[in-house]
Amino acid sequence: MSQIDTLPPLRSVIASHGLSARKSLGQNFLLDLNLTAKIARHVSTLSESDVLEIGPGPGGLTRGLLAEGARRVLAIEKDSRCIPALQEIAAAYEGRLTVIEGDALEVDPLAHLSQPIQIAANLPYNIGTELLVRWLTPPAWPPFWDSLTLMFQREVAERIVARPGSKAYGRLALLAQWRCDAAIVLSLPPEAFTPPPKVSSAVVHLKALPAPRFEANAKTLERVVARAFNQRRKMLRAALKGLAPDLEDRLIAAGIKPTERAETVGLEQFCALARALDS
Repeated sequence: MSQIDTLPPLRSVIASHGLSARKSLGQNFLLDLNLTAKIARHVSTLSESDVLEIGPGPGGLTRGLLAEGARRVLAIEKDSRCIPALQEIAAAYEGRLTVIEGDALEVDPLAHLSQPIQIAANLPYNIGTELLVRWLTPPAWPPFWDSLTLMFQREVAERIVARPGSKAYGRLALLAQWRCDAAIVLSLPPEAFTPPPKVSSAVVHLKALPAPRFEANAKTLERVVARAFNQRRKMLRAALKGLAPDLEDRLIAAGIKPTERAETVGLEQFCALARALDS
């Protein structure tokens, strides 16, 4: 396995700092630096951007981002054991890596970043979906980031890019595809990680659109989609009951049969329904 920089191999870093992955933190370390560099190459305008990385662990993706030319990286790490290893990377890439010890759900990164900003992460399994939903539902659009390049369990990745009629199609697909172009760009088997998880993983790239794909009020759309998929086996006239006294008329006005189920309804139709409910 070739090296991408002059720092020690990740296995040596993990051994010297005693960094065994912790299940409680959702950690699975990706040790192949060729793979981390490959992931970094999917980040939009990398050499012109600051990059926010969540949960860097021993720094495999961090090194990939820096070696591939990221202007600057801000790494937020909750596990204090990993900080010395990350500081060694910061010393090797002088002035280009800032490390913050803290919880990514609580730290405001914007004070440490300059536009344009990309987000790249091998997200901890236990907070990955929550962080994605936060990034997709900011108070105003466009968001502070231009693109997301994120590793998830394969099942979650498929939910992000799913199309109507598939089992994976649901709220996550609609939230992502309303405001982004989303695609799976890389698949990784369990044995690529230490320790190997029980499932395969995939990297998803999401590019923020300048404006949502179809007009709709964000809060109304989120409420409709959440209600529809919380009871996805029910017909929409039942799943959405109570949203409006003339709900069936509004479904029909949006081009949706009241007897349809959520998993068959496309993004454009859900947006039309949100507008019909607001009218």
